[in-house]
Amino acid sequence: MNRLHVRLLVAGAVLLLALLTIWLGSQLQRYEDVVEHGPAPQARSNDYLAAELFLRALGLQVARHDGIAGLETLPNSGQTLLLLGDRRNMTPRQTERLLDWAAAGGHLVVVAERLWDEKTGKSGDLLLDRLNLQQYSTRDLDEEAQSPQSSTAEQHPQLTKLYLENESAPAYLAFDTDFHLYDADNRAHAWANSAGATHMLQLQHGNGLVTALTDSWIWQNRNIDEYDHAWLLWYLTQDSEVTLVHRSEHDGLLAQLRKHFPETLTALGLLILFALWHVGQRFGPLLPAASPARRQLQEHLRGSAEFLLRHGREQSLLQRLQQDIQRRANVRHPGFEQLPLSGQLTLLAQLSSLPPASIEQAMRPTPQQRLSATEFTRQVAYLQTLRNAL
Repeated sequence: MNRLHVRLLVAGAVLLLALLTIWLGSQLQRYEDVVEHGPAPQARSNDYLAAELFLRALGLQVARHDGIAGLETLPNSGQTLLLLGDRRNMTPRQTERLLDWAAAGGHLVVVAERLWDEKTGKSGDLLLDRLNLQQYSTRDLDEEAQSPQSSTAEQHPQLTKLYLENESAPAYLAFDTDFHLYDADNRAHAWANSAGATHMLQLQHGNGLVTALTDSWIWQNRNIDEYDHAWLLWYLTQDSEVTLVHRSEHDGLLAQLRKHFPETLTALGLLILFALWHVGQRFGPLLPAASPARRQLQEHLRGSAEFLLRHGREQSLLQRLQQDIQRRANVRHPGFEQLPLSGQLTLLAQLSSLPPASIEQAMRPTPQQRLSATEFTRQVAYLQTLRNAL
């Protein structure tokens, strides 16, 4: 093969490869696919991360604390404090500090945590009890006590409406309609109602403001972009620095284990139960510890007899004595065991020189029913007399 042929083959191979590449390129289609990895770890650990980023995007300074204990010094007057976390462990002294801070010109936004108890005259929520704001379940309200329904409420009965001056349309909010706030002192100057309940109250407290809400889930990551939730957050915090407290206490070790390792805790609990059952199982009542001294032969014999009497009853003991007599008679008269019963009784009478009536009484078959103590003693006496005579 000369060089010309080689060049032609190489050129043909290159041409075929180029055509194949062009054809494959025409068959490929470009597409985009979005893979959802779920929320970021920061969002999973902070339910109000979106609210915090929203406020910062508005140019507001936002400080975040995990709990009341982190507020060693309260914000300066004129700022907004969003107290959205659990306040079960709040002390009366901390409550006084917060109310004094609000009276000095701060804006305190707080979530009602407990229902009003008519019997005790309080709810246990120290902040709301001091302000005489009462929270009720809408199921316990009379129809007359519920907020009157307007034409707008009839269109959206599950939404809360907030009306502002110089505004033709209200802001719509998705508060939990199972709860209702009541201003017992009639101090509130602004409020937001759903079809049958009040979910936000705002009142003057000294030189500052206090805003009470039935719940704050509208500002959590999954709900802040719905309806006018983000607008309400802006409206309550506008033109002020914000301190956000959304968690009063961290989950304990047991709560973390129960949340992340429920199967492991279940297996550990079952293992502990089985171990306790194994250690604590018994087969009878506890017996006193045995004396270290050696027992006499009579005690061993008595114990053996009591054991046989307890497990085999009288029949076992009587049969053993009868079998012993038959062995002794067979030694003295080979072939004894092959004789009929009448012949055995006659031979036993000859060997022992005892009357036939006593022999028959001693060797009679043992009854299946339980013998009385007297009958058992008499039968044993007959057998012992016969055995001793052999």
